[in-house]
Amino acid sequence: MSASSTFRTVPPTADVVIIGGGVMGASTAFHLAEAGVTDIVVVERGDLCCGSSGKPIGGVRAQFSDPLNIELGSRSLRAFQDFPHRPGADIRLDSVGYLFLLTSNRQAADFETSVRIQNSLDVPTRLIGPDEARGLCPYISTDGLVAAAFSPTDGHARPALVVQGYADAAARAGVTFATHTRVTGMDTADDRVTAVHTDRGRIACSTVICTAGAWSGQIGDMAGIDLPVRPVRRQLALTEPLTPPAPRIPFTIDFSSSAYFHNSDDGLLFGLADPDQPDGFDTTWTPEWLELFRDVVRRRAPELADMEIADGWAGLYEVTPDHNALIGRSSELCNFLYATGFSGHGFLQGPAVGEILRDLCLDREPFVDISPLSADRFRAGAEIRPEAHVV
Repeated sequence: MSASSTFRTVPPTADVVIIGGGVMGASTAFHLAEAGVTDIVVVERGDLCCGSSGKPIGGVRAQFSDPLNIELGSRSLRAFQDFPHRPGADIRLDSVGYLFLLTSNRQAADFETSVRIQNSLDVPTRLIGPDEARGLCPYISTDGLVAAAFSPTDGHARPALVVQGYADAAARAGVTFATHTRVTGMDTADDRVTAVHTDRGRIACSTVICTAGAWSGQIGDMAGIDLPVRPVRRQLALTEPLTPPAPRIPFTIDFSSSAYFHNSDDGLLFGLADPDQPDGFDTTWTPEWLELFRDVVRRRAPELADMEIADGWAGLYEVTPDHNALIGRSSELCNFLYATGFSGHGFLQGPAVGEILRDLCLDREPFVDISPLSADRFRAGAEIRPEAHVV
């Protein structure tokens, strides 16, 4: 990426050090630079967008059960729609909608409650019947389908183009991107981080922002801060080009199994969360995983089960105990901020969270109260906020 720079040594000082060059780090760098903070170093252990944000296509949605997640998703959707103008890049946004397929009365009742909350926050989701769902996505079988939830303003975009768009704009404003640079430790004094150590030198700084995705737990440990994030592999597959071409379909999810599929260039993209996937940093793609997907879609979308696969991808989800993000300011180190643990919906919340981190850094009031997403919520007695719409 043109914003990347490989340094023999990192700058010795910075106002802000951002750890992690995915969508959260790039969005935060852009929003801070736009606000006039340009003495920023983004430290990335590999290339930009090489972690969880490296997914070929990422869903963007405001369809959640928790009002805070709905607001983060909705604000980010507006930013994605405006991306050609600010920061100025084509991210191949395709607003095809999200279609959740529901196979029990309990699911339908739960989604009906969520739809009411979404509608109250100006998200145009609606509950529809099986026949209308099939009209939107002709691949699906209506056997056993009770209902579906559809929001026409959701869709998908290209994470790499989003990261590049933010990073290029931030670099033009003077932000330094130190790629292939690994954080090795931190210096602290009293209640502050005073410097970040890397394998290319030490950076004395005023603020540290951890946006390190699946590696955030390790970064937190360096500062003595508990960020309860575990890495879990997620896999997807891309079909061979389809003849005739696939119809334009929503991002379609079988809610019971988490199997999902949507358009991808001249084919389809398939995904599924393996419930037995152990924690770990392994990102090897295993074709055997496809059988799990095919077992599900033989019932729900039979035509997909026999499609030829051209390629696959494996990446890491950064999962917290309640599948909600960790966003906030450390209660132990007042100049250590964090945004991590998005449990699969980080890309789609990236624009809004970049704004929030900018505001926390500048001691402004964010557009929404994110105190419920503090990492401190996992201490004894804190309220846990489960998110039901996890894919």
